[in-house]
Amino acid sequence: MEWEVWLAFVGASILISVSPGAGAILSMATGLTLGVRRTYWTILGLQIGLMVQLALVAVGLGAALASSALAFTVIKWLGVAYLVYLAVRQWRLAGADLRTQMSPAGAAGATALITRGALVNLTNPKGLVFLLAVVPQFVDPAAPLLAQYLAIGFTMVAVDLVVMGGYAGLASRLLGWLSTPRQQRAVNRTFSGLFATAAVVLAFVRRAATA
Repeated sequence: MEWEVWLAFVGASILISVSPGAGAILSMATGLTLGVRRTYWTILGLQIGLMVQLALVAVGLGAALASSALAFTVIKWLGVAYLVYLAVRQWRLAGADLRTQMSPAGAAGATALITRGALVNLTNPKGLVFLLAVVPQFVDPAAPLLAQYLAIGFTMVAVDLVVMGGYAGLASRLLGWLSTPRQQRAVNRTFSGLFATAAVVLAFVRRAATA
């Protein structure tokens, strides 16, 4: 991959990561309840899901999945169901003390956090279609493909780690201003609403409109 092409892809990766989505909501919600350090397990899961989608694009399966009405619909509704589950889970946390959740006794395990992040990206067909639309523009078919996709993958992961970590950090800092149970409950319910909104948005995604 040429230097100029790579720099252009870095810019595209930043725009993709910064744009609000389920991954950003999950990073902020986890950062608020578990702190930045533990949130990186969730962010790692997001990267695993992202790299699986990129691998599908690289081997040509991504186009087949995106063009299949059945596969697209199944993945989409799995994603909607999982986002609804996260919304319900966040709502149920509304009455809990966020500082208690940040204690070791209230911490979720690394495996659970990684799985949570991976599922958010793996059950998002919109992300797969987006990769299909963007990535090929930066790939030279005449050059070795493996090296190009490795560069693309490492770049996307590096950028997303920084951006999602930033989202988690902002949410974690917010915890210092939440001094009352009422404020904490309001924030938890806000994130619950954001997960629900993301589920609704995903439910209205149509294959014909994105392919």
